[in-house]
Amino acid sequence: MSELPRPRTKEGIAALDALQRSPGDALVALDFDGTLSPIVVDPAAAFAHEDAPAALARLARVVGTVAIVTGRPVAEAVRLGGLGDVDGVVVLGHYGMERYERGRVDSPAARDDVESLRPRLAELARDGVRLEDKGHSLALHTRGAPNPQGRLEDLREPVAALAAEVGLEVVPGRFVLEVRPPGVDKGGALRSLVQERGAAAVLFAGDDLGDLPAVRTVHALRAEGVPGLVVCSDSVETPAALRDQADLVVDGPQGVVELMAALADSVGG
Repeated sequence: MSELPRPRTKEGIAALDALQRSPGDALVALDFDGTLSPIVVDPAAAFAHEDAPAALARLARVVGTVAIVTGRPVAEAVRLGGLGDVDGVVVLGHYGMERYERGRVDSPAARDDVESLRPRLAELARDGVRLEDKGHSLALHTRGAPNPQGRLEDLREPVAALAAEVGLEVVPGRFVLEVRPPGVDKGGALRSLVQERGAAAVLFAGDDLGDLPAVRTVHALRAEGVPGLVVCSDSVETPAALRDQADLVVDGPQGVVELMAALADSVGG
């Protein structure tokens, strides 16, 4: 049986206690990249930790809701996560715009504003910069450029100008600028799922700037009386803004998988 780590904050301890007391009323939500899968140069090769599907399956049998909340399209998250045969896991893709559950995908129609921007952003994808086409959003990755951070800074202004022309917003991450519809983020997706499921306790695990809206949602839920636990999947690239706000810090995807297994053990999974 795996040992369950203890949160470093009183709020985190209270949330973990609440989750263990009534796991059937709890929601466990996890980011994908950097949380269940390692960060790699090519996003198409970011397969989940080999033990993740089994840990998630065990947890889904004993916790009310287990969800993946990601900026990826749901089909990618399901494939890279090995989740096709995992029962009971909800995948919210594109920050909640897409949903996968029980083998079914619900997705909105393609947006004209994203379609119009695709060829213009493609022109910026050179000298090691890659364009990731997510369908409902577009992302420029500079991790493969000779100077990733410098290239990212060079792209901020032109990408922002292009996005503004069609009413989209630019959201930065680790060596990435993502262009997507305004008002769409992991915080909104998480809150909607909490309300839908009537969750009485929430755990969210993430690793990057794009996860901060979900962290803020957990903190807001606490103020509303719903115990919440924020877990940081830590690496050398994890921003301090996320690490500092976490109730529990674990060692990357390996630590997240171990936490999920220990949590399942602690509630009888």
